[in-house]
Amino acid sequence: MARGSTRPTSRDVAQAAGVSQAAVSLVLGDKWRGRVSQATVERVREAARDLGYRPNLAARNLRLGHTRTVLLVVPALTTEFFAGVYTGAARVAAEHGFGVVLYPSPEGVGPARDPFASAQAALDGVIASSMAADALTAIRGDQLPLVMLDSDPEGSLGAATVNLDIRDGVRQVAEHLLELGHRRFLHLAADIPSWTFAIRARELSARVGAVPGTSLRTAAAPISIDGALTAAEAALTEPGVPPTALVCDDDKLAAGAYKAARRLGLRVPEDVSITGLDDLALATALDPELTTVRLDAELFGERGMAALLAVLEGRTPAQGDIPVQLVVRGSTAPPGAPPTHR
Repeated sequence: MARGSTRPTSRDVAQAAGVSQAAVSLVLGDKWRGRVSQATVERVREAARDLGYRPNLAARNLRLGHTRTVLLVVPALTTEFFAGVYTGAARVAAEHGFGVVLYPSPEGVGPARDPFASAQAALDGVIASSMAADALTAIRGDQLPLVMLDSDPEGSLGAATVNLDIRDGVRQVAEHLLELGHRRFLHLAADIPSWTFAIRARELSARVGAVPGTSLRTAAAPISIDGALTAAEAALTEPGVPPTALVCDDDKLAAGAYKAARRLGLRVPEDVSITGLDDLALATALDPELTTVRLDAELFGERGMAALLAVLEGRTPAQGDIPVQLVVRGSTAPPGAPPTHR
């Protein structure tokens, strides 16, 4: 094409490939199977690449009545976890010609104002974390094709749910600590009324309660280092025999627990073992490094977007929770273990 001309069109691609515009439309719309030969497909794709052709999605969307835009509703981006969820969702979306608008609830988990004059008119679908359910309702996202993340499959608002296997993650933590010999546990729990945190509490109680001679106390805290510091310090100074293991719902809670332990003159892990859940970058910044459960945030986002695409196309989304993995580091040891030289 001559310098200064408008951007390449499907007609230009057709001329370069020596085919009809109809054939170009079939190939680039991924509707060619059984209608166009493989050789023609390769010629069209090569011509499109050489010309730098991009389909006019705006015009196509006007014809189809779709915006090819998805809203991802998450809690406020206070950790890199939900940034990873967005990265994974956006990657799969881009492969299918969709865009993803990230919408963090301003207060983290509370209501949020509608970012569009009419969500239904501006969006093809929604992916939402159960931690931001109030924000979802406020923008009427539950009236659109919807996939819920970290949500109860039995009571979900969505057409599909995608979950990490949090229950198994807590099981791995509990079994690790029990095998080390811990019997007195403190659960530093996130004070968010969400299914994912309720699952953690129930699974930990069940695993610890199944072993004779154990005890489990719970202290609730906001998901912040300062909030966890205050809650953990109060719990560790309560009357009675202190816990030897702190199980935290989140790595940030674990960081606050570290600070509380050190403020009280306790050593980690010699006097108290601490575990987290997420495996954020923070986990290896702590000293000793944190034993925690690794969650694949990007895969979580990828699976969420793939599930929404399936819903939009009338297919059944892939089933099964995403596996998680306990990563054992220096913050856990048998109770009363001798000091280690670090």
